Amino acid sequence: MNTKNSVQTMTIAALLSAIAILIPMFAPKFILEPASFTLASHVPIFIAMFISPYIAVAVAIISAIGFLLAGIFPIVVVLRALSHIVFAVVGSILLKKNKNFLNTTGGFVTFGLLMALIHAVCEVTVVTFFYWGNNMTSGYYDKGYLFSVILLVGVGTIIHSMIDFTIAFAVWKPLQKVVSIPASVRTSKQREARY
Repeated sequence: MNTKNSVQTMTIAALLSAIAILIPMFAPKFILEPASFTLASHVPIFIAMFISPYIAVAVAIISAIGFLLAGIFPIVVVLRALSHIVFAVVGSILLKKNKNFLNTTGGFVTFGLLMALIHAVCEVTVVTFFYWGNNMTSGYYDKGYLFSVILLVGVGTIIHSMIDFTIAFAVWKPLQKVVSIPASVRTSKQREARY
């Protein structure tokens, strides 16, 4: 990778990280008692996944720091955000190995659902750990494990993940035409980045 591409990649990683910090502070939150979901909180991570595994991991970690810095989220939410490292690593490696994976509707849906399932399993695992340790709000216990953790956190995360993945891809598609850095994801109309 040449110096120009290195600087561009680093700049884009920094911008995605900054957005990942700002989203938990300012984006609308959807609260389905007792769970909460922050609109577009995964978009910077997905865009980072389209670029490279290293950037995806960095943005996922910084996103969790953003949730911590916001100061309004309980530690379980911060750890849910930290668990995004898992789907970021898996997804970015899959995309790096198959640059054209998202060029078909089937590939797009398959990848989005796979990431959503991994994402949901990780978040449910974090919440389950806190739930069985009696460290959740009473709302979780009032509604029971199946409803509050499996349905709200699990299924809610799948839906939230698919929405954010679709937003990220819609942002990435025109953006890649202007950004000439090497990236893992290619769409049929993207020009090849110069190495």
